[in-house]
Amino acid sequence: MNPRVTNVVPTDDYQLEITFANGEVGVYDCKPLLDFGVFRELRDVGYFKQARVEGGTVAWPHEQDICPDTLYEKARRHEASRGL
Repeated sequence: MNPRVTNVVPTDDYQLEITFANGEVGVYDCKPLLDFGVFRELRDVGYFKQARVEGGTVAWPHEQDICPDTLYEKARRHEASRGL
């Protein structure tokens, strides 16, 4: 099982700066999701920026969420989080 999300900071350009339980920090790009089903609502940047940590993953008020394993596997890691 991959580490869960402990903190999220949504950006104006539809990216999530995520801190994981193992201390790693990464950036997940949500732009590819914006044309699909329930995620279309995230196009409203004001709504997108309401992202929060819930149950170890990222969620929004109208119950959109992203699988925590997907977030961990697809997030671009910051070099500092790798101990480099």
